[in-house]
Parts: sequence; C-alpha cells; structure tokens
Amino acid sequence: MRNRFRKMWGKTAVLLGLLFSYSLPVAAQSAPGVASDPEQVAVARLLTLRPDLPVADIYPSPVAGIYGVKLEGGMMLYVTEDGKHLFAGDLFALEQGFVNLTELSRNDDRRLKLEAVSPQDMVIFPTPEPPLAVVYVFTDVDCGYCRKLHNEIAQYNERGIEIRYLAYPRNGPGSETFLKMESVWCSGNRQAAMTRAKRGQEVAAAGCVTPIAEQFELGVQLGVEGTPSLVTSDGQMLPGYVPASVLAQRMGLEAG
Repeated sequence: MRNRFRKMWGKTAVLLGLLFSYSLPVAAQSAPGVASDPEQVAVARLLTLRPDLPVADIYPSPVAGIYGVKLEGGMMLYVTEDGKHLFAGDLFALEQGFVNLTELSRNDDRRLKLEAVSPQDMVIFPTPEPPLAVVYVFTDVDCGYCRKLHNEIAQYNERGIEIRYLAYPRNGPGSETFLKMESVWCSGNRQAAMTRAKRGQEVAAAGCVTPIAEQFELGVQLGVEGTPSLVTSDGQMLPGYVPASVLAQRMGLEAG
C-alpha cells in the first residue's frame, strides 16, 4: 500500500510541477474572447496556464463551483469555476459512506471504452454456459502473474466468469513480448496460441494487422500500470492477480 501511494503521489507531484512551471498571475488572466460561462472560464484559464495540458474532458462536479478535469491517462484534477484554484486527487462523498466519486467517474470511462472494443479483437475464453460475468484482462504473455492467472482459466470459467484478454506488452510496441503477442493474435487458434505463449512455449511466428498497439494505448488511457489488470464489465479496475474464488466473491457470484 505504501509503495502504491508513493507511486500515485509521485505522478501527481510531477503533474503539479508541470502545471505550476508558469507563473500564477498568467493563470489569472482571461483568454481574449472567452465567454462568461463558468466552465469556459475555468477551461480557458487552466489552458492559459498550461496550453499543452492533455485535457480529455471537463464536467461539473457534484460540488457547486468546482469542475472535474479528466486528463488523458486517467488522472483527475479539479478546478474552481473562476479558474483561480486547482487541486489534484479524488473527490469523496460522505453522506452515504465513504464514496469515491472520482473513481466512479473513472469506472464509467473504462466501461464505455471497453464496450467500444470489438470482441473479435480480443482473445476470449468463454464459459460453458452463458456467462454470469465478463472480466477484461490486460495481459502480457511473459509476466509471471499473468501466467498464474491463465493456469487457472478453467476455474474462472467454471464460476461463470468469461475472460476477455486485451494485449498489454509491458515493454511497449516493438518489444520481444509485443512480437510474441502479435503471433498469438495472428494465429488461427488464438486460445491455443495464448496458452502456449503463457506456458513459455514457442508460438509459430505469424504476421497480420493486429490491435495490439491500440490496446496497449487503451490500457495507458485507462490507468493500467502493470499486468495483469482486471476490469469488470461495470468498469471497476482490479490491478494484479485475483484468484478465481476471490474474484467470484467480489463480483457477488459466490458467498464469502
């Protein structure tokens, strides 16, 4: 937990360093011709401060006068409608427990983006009967815990969990693992090729047009930092290996 916090804080600190590399008085200036709409004012002043900031979306937060700013890569910022104050982190609602509103927003984003991926571009291990749940797994054929998860693929399927693999070669495009995964995706039997690759066995080299680079980029956008990374059909991210029995319990398919 401590290492995860340090990693998260490290990214936030780098981002804030970039944000405030320009002087604050510049941020307080309104861009010429900007309308008086609060959202436009907030966006304009933020981008005046940092014009290359990779803003993917901005929306009214549940707190009056504060807008959520979603960056490419999944990080969230919040800016006041006058554009004078900004903070990084997660926003929690306390009225009905400790509810992470920022993570719920991330869940929606992950869900929509994964629903847009064609099943034909994945390597799917279906259940014998209609699935009770679908889990997307960003995977690397060479990572130890990815192999451990795959060794138990039948246990997930037996519990009604369909596994849908997306490619996430950790060393990126052009790496040795990337090339191995290309052969898996280009195989006439992707399931068998995936199993061979995850057993450390050779997969016959094959070339074709694959979605591997796009899926790797998608993983970056969704906040994947390691493999395996599991995402449920409602967009919840479960980083790391999760045993089949534990996953079934978390998804309400089995009693704890």
